[in-house]
Amino acid sequence: MESIFNKYGWDVLAYTQLHQGLINNTFMVVTSQGEFIVQAVNHQIFKDPKAIDDNINHISSYFKKRYPDYLFTHLVPTSNGATLVEWEGKYYRAFHKIEGYALAALENEQQAYEAANQFGLFTSQLKGYNIGSLKITLPDFHNLLLRYQQFLNAIQNGNAARINESKEAIAYLQNQSKIATQYERFIGHKEVSLRVTHHDTKISNVLFKKEHNGLEKAICVIDLDTVMPGYFISDIGDMCRTCLCAVSEEEANLDLIQVDAKKWEAIQKGYMNHMQTELSNFEHDHLFFGGTFMIYMQALRFLTDYLNNDTYYGAKYEGQNYVRALNQIRLLEVYQKLA
Repeated sequence: MESIFNKYGWDVLAYTQLHQGLINNTFMVVTSQGEFIVQAVNHQIFKDPKAIDDNINHISSYFKKRYPDYLFTHLVPTSNGATLVEWEGKYYRAFHKIEGYALAALENEQQAYEAANQFGLFTSQLKGYNIGSLKITLPDFHNLLLRYQQFLNAIQNGNAARINESKEAIAYLQNQSKIATQYERFIGHKEVSLRVTHHDTKISNVLFKKEHNGLEKAICVIDLDTVMPGYFISDIGDMCRTCLCAVSEEEANLDLIQVDAKKWEAIQKGYMNHMQTELSNFEHDHLFFGGTFMIYMQALRFLTDYLNNDTYYGAKYEGQNYVRALNQIRLLEVYQKLA
């Protein structure tokens, strides 16, 4: 790490690894010039780290020019001006440390509102950005049509014993295939637009701070690796999938999987605070569909991986991806009851 730090010309006083996030290795670095966050980009997941670097730098330039007061995780250049460092087969980058904290889990509807407000603000302020210059960092990340086809392939070619064990889950997801059909109609509709979309809107990807009155306020969107052209249903949908239920996708007790209607109302209100005038009438009508689409897609992905012997997500115990799939199926069932 000292070889990396030297490229920035820092006088390093201390550094420590932060055990947060699932993809990148992250370090907090204290220097005489200030505090920084350094990350090693996981190029097993993100095959083209340069594309991420370009995206963040271009968006950074846009904000500096159009909205200089917008709080953004601008990349810090090395002594020779590079914002992506390749060293011994790995890729590193640095950010100024922003004073704030991330939540491991969403606790109340005020936090839901604040997070949704920040994600809506992020997309709405980038409405003038040239989306054609934005690079794809994860191809087909939220392509439900592809995920459904991968599911059908797994039913045909996957582990026979696991297919037999999963008959009920398979039948349920096949019976819900109308969601994939609705998604296809949605993305093909003339009133639907591609926008700068975060694609990973879980609660831990927003920084919070406490105001003097004790209230928590979201101040900044972070983790921009998945920022790509996309549809708003990806962002509103991922908020629904990850924020409405008090337990995570790892919960095996399906009775604990419930959704909080007040949090759903808070997410709508926060997101639409900035996106109300940006969305077409047709898009407005598909706000709730965002959650349906995202939860269904994740159920497909977990079960597909289980049938394919856990080749994508891996498994810490036998049947973990099956548990995750059943969890998301139940979440979809209870979410649809909100409609």
